[in-house]
Amino acid sequence: MGYEVKMGDRIANVEILSRNGSKIYIAVDDKRYNVDLEIVESGVYSIICDNTSYNIELANTDGGKKYHVTTFYRSYNAEIIDAESKYLKSRKKSFEEEGEAVISTPMPGKVVKIPVKVGDNVKEGNTVIIVEAMKMQSEYKVKKDRIIKDILVKEGDTINADQPLIVVK
Repeated sequence: MGYEVKMGDRIANVEILSRNGSKIYIAVDDKRYNVDLEIVESGVYSIICDNTSYNIELANTDGGKKYHVTTFYRSYNAEIIDAESKYLKSRKKSFEEEGEAVISTPMPGKVVKIPVKVGDNVKEGNTVIIVEAMKMQSEYKVKKDRIIKDILVKEGDTINADQPLIVVK
């Protein structure tokens, strides 16, 4: 299972490769680590990596996936960017831009239905495409009146993550 972790301007790709109790084998970008992780108490973790011990405190700052991370020497703000976060961010970004916007999905999937055609005037709240990803269907709706400029896929197509699907203006 992979995540992106944003700390300041740096975004690291973090993947849990295997786990056996407190022993975790992870990849951070291109480096791999054997880590022993123990939960000391809620929000406090003891980590041993490369024969060095670290104590980490995590405090959730927004009820979601943003944390204030405190170590012995430093403090950081961190955000976990998983598939759900990317999905919600891309939906919000795609539909709130002024002028021309490209509708896409951050996850690979399949186009289930396209209830519009090029040139259609769509009203706020109208569905312009339905995509299935991870056994769930998502309806992409416009948040304001738009015109369908171009449809770049057809029903039944298998799509890649971040592939442009529909252009609206």
